[in-house]
Amino acid sequence: MLMAHPAVLKDLVERYETLRTLYAQEASAEVGRRIEDVTYTLCVSTGTRDIEAALAAAHRRMSSARTEGDFALAG
Repeated sequence: MLMAHPAVLKDLVERYETLRTLYAQEASAEVGRRIEDVTYTLCVSTGTRDIEAALAAAHRRMSSARTEGDFALAG
């Protein structure tokens, strides 16, 4: 199975966490849609079906990448 690059997963996790915080402060429909979008993307990127599993998989991949030294994007 293809797995998203750790830097991409890091960005998605950070966006998800930021949006959840924003939604707790301002439960708008727009923020809700953005959470749904990033949730879907995280699930697809990690091969999971729910956000808890997606976050766990993303954190495992990011942790593994740090120990393997492949976290930086080539550029």
